[in-house]
Amino acid sequence: MKRAVVVVLDGLRRDLLSAEATPGLARFSASAAFFAEHRSVFPSATRCVSASFATGCFPARHGLQGNSVALMEDGRLAVHDVGKPDFVDHWRAVRGRTLAVPTLAERLAGAGRRAMVFSNVSPGAARAHDPDGHGWVFHRACSFAPGPRRLEGEEAIADITLDTEGDTRLTSRFISQAVRGDAALSLLWLGEPDHAQHEAPLGSPAARAAIAGADACFSRVLEAVEQRRRLGEDILLIACSDHGHQTVTEVVDIDAALASAGLEEGVAVASNGTSALVYLHPDHAARADAILAFLRAQSWAGEVVAGEELGRIGQAPVDALLCAVSMRGDALPNEYGVPGRSAAVGPAQGKADRLGCGQHGGLNPFEQMPFLLIQGEGFTPGREMRVPSCVVDLAPTILRHLGLHHAGCDGRSLQNQE
Repeated sequence: MKRAVVVVLDGLRRDLLSAEATPGLARFSASAAFFAEHRSVFPSATRCVSASFATGCFPARHGLQGNSVALMEDGRLAVHDVGKPDFVDHWRAVRGRTLAVPTLAERLAGAGRRAMVFSNVSPGAARAHDPDGHGWVFHRACSFAPGPRRLEGEEAIADITLDTEGDTRLTSRFISQAVRGDAALSLLWLGEPDHAQHEAPLGSPAARAAIAGADACFSRVLEAVEQRRRLGEDILLIACSDHGHQTVTEVVDIDAALASAGLEEGVAVASNGTSALVYLHPDHAARADAILAFLRAQSWAGEVVAGEELGRIGQAPVDALLCAVSMRGDALPNEYGVPGRSAAVGPAQGKADRLGCGQHGGLNPFEQMPFLLIQGEGFTPGREMRVPSCVVDLAPTILRHLGLHHAGCDGRSLQNQE
């Protein structure tokens, strides 16, 4: 039986993999293909990446533009945190649907098979994999069976915490219920090292411990997969991350900056870490050029992408999206010698960016540096692949292994690439 197992170590940059820091992944790399030019999407943030992973499409196609977005409601733009448990339900109520293209869970259900997602990041990111209930989604805040049917009690996983201990417990549940079961796709999305890197400097003892803990969780999954293979199962095993991190050098309040210039009316700024999505109400379209000129003149704005040029970064000028801002960054090291720094956008949802700690979301090199290792048919063991790859390539790769068509994906299958 052909199956796919995926483990995501959230926020782990590929330049931080080593025999010392990630011994499990280092051993795995000897028998897997390593994609040395792998990239995230924009924003390079987990909720948006989850939707791109699930659909094989960029935000311009699937419609979930970022970790936070603005929706037109009752004639006004309202900014929402996609990570909240009920965002999917609100999004459906406002727009009449969720994602605009099918997910892996939906494609598998149509073929009579199931996807099982175990996630320890935000509940909104977990639900982005299967917002309409075609498979199983397990999260500490909300779990669903096909239908969707909300799970309660022992069926759910409410005892999981967002730390290494929680990842470890979730890995045990994942192995017993998913890897040892018969799901066509089994996905484990760990909360670390992303959580620790937001709370502590990159390269610090706390960050290194979180990386080691996530690596240990992967090693346990690898052992369980090898056991199933010995029983005759043909399993494609993927270890990857969704984005990297950069050190926060300053936190910028874009709303306040626009207000100081008298440009705030009709504008909604959705913070996405080291990037922002800037929306403009159609009634104020005549002010678009002035707003763009102001943003491009700011020292903290690394790149401002607007109009049809948004297609270059996987976005589109729809739903009142005026432009995307990737904050200024550089390659200088932090106190622990980890390179890559960036300004961050002040969040509007009550969260606090910490100076000197990690953040992501933009187009800077180190946040656009996730890792990807794939083991299975069509991948040469121990080979370093220089062919460019992206998060959107994972869905078609998984579908190909499972013998299903991947028409409609923006990405391509990675088997037998040169």
